[in-house]
Amino acid sequence: MKKIILSLTFILFATIGFSQVLKPVKIDSLVTVSIPSNFVKKDTLGQQIYSANGSLGYIVVIRAPNAPNNKPLNKERDLNHVLKTYIDGIQHQSHTGSVMNPRDTTIGSLKAKVFTLRIDNSGSTGESPQLKYFILLYTQEVTYTFEYNYPEQRSELVKADLKAFSSSIKLAPDLKRNDQYISNAKGLSFGAKVGIYGGLPLVIIIVLIVVNRRKKRLAEEA
Repeated sequence: MKKIILSLTFILFATIGFSQVLKPVKIDSLVTVSIPSNFVKKDTLGQQIYSANGSLGYIVVIRAPNAPNNKPLNKERDLNHVLKTYIDGIQHQSHTGSVMNPRDTTIGSLKAKVFTLRIDNSGSTGESPQLKYFILLYTQEVTYTFEYNYPEQRSELVKADLKAFSSSIKLAPDLKRNDQYISNAKGLSFGAKVGIYGGLPLVIIIVLIVVNRRKKRLAEEA
Protein backbone atom coordinates (compact mmCIF):
# COMPACT_ATOMS: atom_id res chain seq x y z
CA MET A 1 0.00 0.00 0.00
CA LYS A 2 2.85 2.36 0.86
CA LYS A 3 4.48 1.69 -2.51
CA ILE A 4 1.22 2.59 -4.28
CA ILE A 5 0.91 5.85 -2.32
CA LEU A 6 4.53 6.77 -3.02
CA SER A 7 4.07 6.03 -6.71
CA LEU A 8 0.95 8.19 -6.88
CA THR A 9 2.76 10.99 -5.06
CA PHE A 10 5.63 10.81 -7.51
CA ILE A 11 3.26 10.96 -10.48
CA LEU A 12 1.36 13.88 -8.94
CA PHE A 13 4.50 15.94 -8.36
CA ALA A 14 5.83 15.10 -11.80
CA THR A 15 2.56 16.16 -13.43
CA ILE A 16 2.42 19.41 -11.47
CA GLY A 17 6.07 20.15 -12.24
CA PHE A 18 5.67 19.78 -15.97
CA SER A 19 2.44 21.81 -15.98
CA GLN A 20 3.94 24.75 -14.04
CA VAL A 21 3.17 27.95 -15.91
CA LEU A 22 5.85 30.62 -15.68
CA LYS A 23 5.19 34.26 -16.54
CA PRO A 24 7.92 36.52 -18.00
CA VAL A 25 8.51 39.39 -15.58
CA LYS A 26 10.68 42.44 -16.25
CA ILE A 27 12.91 42.90 -13.21
CA ASP A 28 14.06 46.15 -14.79
CA SER A 29 14.73 47.47 -18.29
CA LEU A 30 17.70 45.11 -18.67
CA VAL A 31 16.69 41.79 -17.09
CA THR A 32 13.65 39.54 -17.54
CA VAL A 33 12.94 36.19 -15.89
CA SER A 34 9.94 33.85 -15.91
CA ILE A 35 8.40 33.09 -12.51
CA PRO A 36 4.99 31.80 -11.34
CA SER A 37 2.18 34.29 -11.93
CA ASN A 38 1.31 34.30 -8.20
CA PHE A 39 4.52 36.23 -7.40
CA VAL A 40 4.68 38.98 -4.77
CA LYS A 41 6.92 42.01 -5.16
CA LYS A 42 8.33 43.87 -2.15
CA ASP A 43 10.83 46.67 -1.61
CA THR A 44 13.22 46.05 1.28
CA LEU A 45 16.13 48.38 2.09
CA GLY A 46 16.10 49.65 -1.48
CA GLN A 47 16.07 46.18 -2.99
CA GLN A 48 13.28 44.77 -5.15
CA ILE A 49 12.34 41.24 -4.11
CA TYR A 50 10.11 38.97 -6.16
CA SER A 51 8.93 35.77 -4.47
CA ALA A 52 6.54 33.03 -5.54
CA ASN A 53 5.51 29.50 -4.71
CA GLY A 54 6.42 27.11 -7.51
CA SER A 55 4.90 23.68 -7.89
CA LEU A 56 7.90 22.03 -6.22
CA GLY A 57 9.66 24.84 -4.41
CA TYR A 58 9.92 28.52 -3.55
CA ILE A 59 11.37 31.09 -5.96
CA VAL A 60 13.09 34.34 -4.99
CA VAL A 61 14.54 36.96 -7.34
CA ILE A 62 16.41 39.92 -5.84
CA ARG A 63 17.48 43.09 -7.61
CA ALA A 64 20.02 44.84 -5.37
CA PRO A 65 21.52 48.14 -6.55
CA ASN A 66 25.20 48.41 -5.72
CA ALA A 67 26.59 51.39 -3.83
CA PRO A 68 26.31 54.66 -5.82
CA ASN A 69 30.09 55.11 -5.65
CA ASN A 70 30.74 51.52 -6.74
CA LYS A 71 33.78 51.56 -9.01
CA PRO A 72 33.97 49.41 -12.15
CA LEU A 73 35.75 46.10 -11.81
CA ASN A 74 38.92 46.25 -13.83
CA LYS A 75 39.62 42.57 -14.50
CA GLU A 76 37.86 39.23 -14.77
CA ARG A 77 39.73 38.11 -11.67
CA ASP A 78 38.03 40.95 -9.79
CA LEU A 79 34.65 39.59 -10.88
CA ASN A 80 35.63 36.07 -9.83
CA HIS A 81 36.60 37.36 -6.41
CA VAL A 82 33.31 39.24 -6.01
CA LEU A 83 31.34 36.10 -6.85
CA LYS A 84 33.43 33.94 -4.52
CA THR A 85 33.02 36.44 -1.67
CA TYR A 86 29.26 36.37 -2.15
CA ILE A 87 29.12 32.57 -2.03
CA ASP A 88 31.37 32.40 1.04
CA GLY A 89 29.20 34.95 2.84
CA ILE A 90 25.99 33.04 2.18
CA GLN A 91 27.57 29.78 3.31
CA HIS A 92 29.01 31.19 6.52
CA GLN A 93 25.75 32.90 7.51
CA SER A 94 23.71 29.72 7.03
CA HIS A 95 25.74 27.89 9.75
CA THR A 96 24.71 24.39 8.58
CA GLY A 97 25.01 25.13 4.87
CA SER A 98 27.49 23.58 2.46
CA VAL A 99 28.13 24.76 -1.09
CA MET A 100 27.66 22.20 -3.85
CA ASN A 101 28.63 22.33 -7.53
CA PRO A 102 29.80 25.95 -7.88
CA ARG A 103 30.39 26.67 -11.56
CA ASP A 104 30.53 29.43 -14.11
CA THR A 105 27.84 29.99 -16.70
CA THR A 106 27.04 32.59 -19.34
CA ILE A 107 23.84 34.58 -19.61
CA GLY A 108 23.81 36.61 -22.79
CA SER A 109 27.32 38.04 -22.99
CA LEU A 110 27.76 38.19 -19.20
CA LYS A 111 29.42 35.79 -16.81
CA ALA A 112 27.35 34.40 -13.93
CA LYS A 113 27.90 31.95 -11.10
CA VAL A 114 25.69 28.95 -10.34
CA PHE A 115 25.82 27.03 -7.06
CA THR A 116 23.62 25.05 -4.70
CA LEU A 117 23.52 25.58 -0.95
CA ARG A 118 22.58 22.46 1.02
CA ILE A 119 21.19 23.21 4.49
CA ASP A 120 20.90 20.24 6.80
CA ASN A 121 19.14 20.86 10.13
CA SER A 122 17.92 17.28 10.42
CA GLY A 123 20.06 16.68 13.50
CA SER A 124 18.41 19.48 15.49
CA THR A 125 14.95 19.90 13.95
CA GLY A 126 14.34 16.60 12.19
CA GLU A 127 13.32 18.40 9.00
CA SER A 128 14.49 17.25 5.60
CA PRO A 129 17.63 18.92 4.19
CA GLN A 130 16.83 21.88 1.95
CA LEU A 131 18.56 22.80 -1.29
CA LYS A 132 18.86 26.40 -2.47
CA TYR A 133 19.81 26.74 -6.13
CA PHE A 134 21.43 30.11 -6.84
CA ILE A 135 22.30 32.02 -9.99
CA LEU A 136 24.32 35.15 -9.26
CA LEU A 137 24.70 37.89 -11.87
CA TYR A 138 26.86 40.91 -11.06
CA THR A 139 27.00 44.21 -12.97
CA GLN A 140 28.58 47.48 -11.96
CA GLU A 141 25.25 49.03 -11.01
CA VAL A 142 23.14 46.07 -9.87
CA THR A 143 23.56 42.57 -8.46
CA TYR A 144 20.84 40.09 -9.42
CA THR A 145 20.16 36.94 -7.40
CA PHE A 146 17.93 34.16 -8.74
CA GLU A 147 17.06 31.47 -6.21
CA TYR A 148 14.99 28.28 -6.23
CA ASN A 149 14.48 26.54 -2.84
CA TYR A 150 13.23 22.98 -2.52
CA PRO A 151 13.45 19.89 -0.24
CA GLU A 152 16.30 17.58 -1.10
CA GLN A 153 13.98 14.63 -1.67
CA ARG A 154 12.52 16.46 -4.69
CA SER A 155 15.90 16.74 -6.43
CA GLU A 156 14.90 14.54 -9.36
CA LEU A 157 11.39 15.97 -9.71
CA VAL A 158 12.54 19.58 -9.75
CA LYS A 159 15.02 19.28 -12.63
CA ALA A 160 12.54 20.37 -15.30
CA ASP A 161 11.44 23.39 -13.24
CA LEU A 162 15.04 24.42 -12.55
CA LYS A 163 15.88 24.22 -16.24
CA ALA A 164 12.83 26.28 -17.21
CA PHE A 165 13.58 28.87 -14.51
CA SER A 166 17.29 29.28 -15.27
CA SER A 167 16.92 29.30 -19.05
CA SER A 168 14.20 31.98 -18.84
CA ILE A 169 16.66 34.66 -17.68
CA LYS A 170 17.03 37.12 -20.56
CA LEU A 171 19.25 40.18 -20.81
CA ALA A 172 18.87 43.27 -22.95
CA PRO A 173 21.44 43.61 -25.75
CA ASP A 174 22.67 46.75 -23.98
CA LEU A 175 24.35 44.63 -21.28
CA LYS A 176 27.89 43.86 -22.34
CA ARG A 177 30.97 42.38 -20.73
CA ASN A 178 32.29 45.83 -19.81
CA ASP A 179 29.24 46.23 -17.55
CA GLN A 180 31.02 43.66 -15.35
CA TYR A 181 34.72 44.41 -15.86
CA ILE A 182 36.63 46.55 -18.33
CA SER A 183 39.97 44.83 -18.92
CA ASN A 184 41.15 41.42 -20.08
CA ALA A 185 44.16 41.66 -17.78
CA LYS A 186 44.45 39.40 -14.73
CA GLY A 187 44.81 40.36 -11.06
CA LEU A 188 42.68 42.00 -8.35
CA SER A 189 42.33 45.78 -8.61
CA PHE A 190 41.95 48.22 -5.72
CA GLY A 191 38.51 49.30 -6.93
CA ALA A 192 37.32 45.71 -6.76
CA LYS A 193 38.45 45.38 -3.15
CA VAL A 194 36.43 48.46 -2.19
CA GLY A 195 33.34 47.18 -4.01
CA ILE A 196 33.62 43.67 -2.59
CA TYR A 197 33.88 44.65 1.06
CA GLY A 198 31.54 47.64 0.82
CA GLY A 199 28.65 46.46 -1.33
CA LEU A 200 28.20 42.71 -1.17
CA PRO A 201 27.54 42.38 2.58
CA LEU A 202 24.25 44.27 2.08
CA VAL A 203 23.21 41.88 -0.69
CA ILE A 204 23.98 38.90 1.55
CA ILE A 205 21.91 40.43 4.37
CA ILE A 206 18.93 40.87 2.04
CA VAL A 207 19.10 37.24 0.91
CA LEU A 208 19.23 36.04 4.51
CA ILE A 209 16.27 38.24 5.49
CA VAL A 210 14.16 36.69 2.74
CA VAL A 211 15.21 33.13 3.65
CA ASN A 212 14.55 33.65 7.38
CA ARG A 213 11.14 35.20 6.74
CA ARG A 214 10.21 32.28 4.52
CA LYS A 215 11.35 29.76 7.15
CA LYS A 216 9.38 31.58 9.89
CA ARG A 217 6.26 31.64 7.71
CA LEU A 218 6.49 27.92 7.05
CA ALA A 219 6.93 27.23 10.77
CA GLU A 220 3.83 29.26 11.60
CA GLU A 221 1.80 27.44 8.95
CA ALA A 222 2.90 24.00 10.20
